[in-house]
Amino acid sequence: MTATPVLALGWLPTSDAVVIASVCAVIGVPMLPAPPRSARVAAVGTILRELALTLGLYALWGVIGHLATTEVTGAYDRGQRIWDLERTLHLPNEAVLQRHLLPYETVIRFLNSYYAFVHATSVIVFLVWLFFRHRDHYPFWRNSLAFLTLMCLLIQTVAVAPPRLIPSIGMVDTAAKYGPSVYPALGRGGPDQFSAMPSVHIAWAALFTFGVIAASTSRWRWSMLGHLGATFAAVTMTANHYWLDGLVAMALLVPAFGFALGVAAIVRRVGRDRTPPSPSDFDPGSNDGSLRRDAHDGVGAGVHA
Repeated sequence: MTATPVLALGWLPTSDAVVIASVCAVIGVPMLPAPPRSARVAAVGTILRELALTLGLYALWGVIGHLATTEVTGAYDRGQRIWDLERTLHLPNEAVLQRHLLPYETVIRFLNSYYAFVHATSVIVFLVWLFFRHRDHYPFWRNSLAFLTLMCLLIQTVAVAPPRLIPSIGMVDTAAKYGPSVYPALGRGGPDQFSAMPSVHIAWAALFTFGVIAASTSRWRWSMLGHLGATFAAVTMTANHYWLDGLVAMALLVPAFGFALGVAAIVRRVGRDRTPPSPSDFDPGSNDGSLRRDAHDGVGAGVHA
């Protein structure tokens, strides 16, 4: 039994993503300096700019995915080497674990569905939740997500075949056999199938999990660790990824967080430098209206430069 690919999930064509992102940017960027009295306009501008950024990253994923698909030389050898390295490191054998699960078709279908439907949906919900409920946390996690995704995409320009495409590994392509599947047969277009390393599924799931734990105050926030665990099971037991694909993806969180912290520091510095001095900052005994010496290290640091 061969499953019908669920391409109706809505893989937006890259060209359409570029057009929509451009329109959002053209309209949203000029709204950036909206005055305080235009709070509604500023909010619309912010949303449009975020859509432009998100769709821009999506378009970049499509372009890089196309490059990886058109240049697959060595992809199978790289996949086999990753598999061999896992055995050297004594990581759990994915093929053995999968064989224990195959008799439970309901579980397999659940993991296939989790892989197909939850990946992008969870991140969209996460960003919307942050934007409207925890706006102070939003910039850090948005910037982390952007840089994390960019790093994953750049690494994926080196094509790596997943376990399901390497016969010698002996894993079943569960999505193709039981459904649902987001991948068509090789050579028929659709999402890139040679971008196993690193796993964007795991990268996004880890960022989602840690983001919710950091931003929420609910005692239930720790249950989000279950999402990361379920995603690991979904990507490995469906033979779409190796353990190392996920571990490398999680390691990339470190530079992603570093990038977001750096951006936050720059934004704070720029905002501080642009803050106009208040009347209390001026030296009443000065004839030229210069800032007090104790204000020199604050907002007036650039006045005497």
